[in-house]
Amino acid sequence: MSMMAEFKEFAMKGNVMDLAVGVIIGGAFGKIVDSLVGDVIMPIISAIMGGRFDFSGLFVTLGSVPEGTPMTLDGLRKASVPVFAYGNFITILINFIILAFVIFMMVKMMNRWKAQPAPEAPAAPPAQEVLLTEIRDILKKRPA
Repeated sequence: MSMMAEFKEFAMKGNVMDLAVGVIIGGAFGKIVDSLVGDVIMPIISAIMGGRFDFSGLFVTLGSVPEGTPMTLDGLRKASVPVFAYGNFITILINFIILAFVIFMMVKMMNRWKAQPAPEAPAAPPAQEVLLTEIRDILKKRPA
């Protein structure tokens, strides 16, 4: 079998195509969650915190800042100042928690939709056990 024919057979298998579709949908879903966090949840958290509060703007400078450099995250990064940007981490962490929760709920729903196998009837006891049960019952009925 030629290399191209082997590759074509591999690429057209159901699992590979399912994986490709999953990755594409996952990427799009990730963008939706990013927008949900950045455009919906963070503004609500900002309003609850009492004003214009943005986690992505939280940082600590770890080096000297050249004079005239704007004290914004982008300005400091352009000036090559080492910055501990913990606010960005908080935003990404909230993204992850929301994404993980939504995926958990989707998997839970998919498991409910799966056809549940019919419960199996209990197996008949072996003939020896049936015989011993009958003997026991006969002995119980006998006067002592």
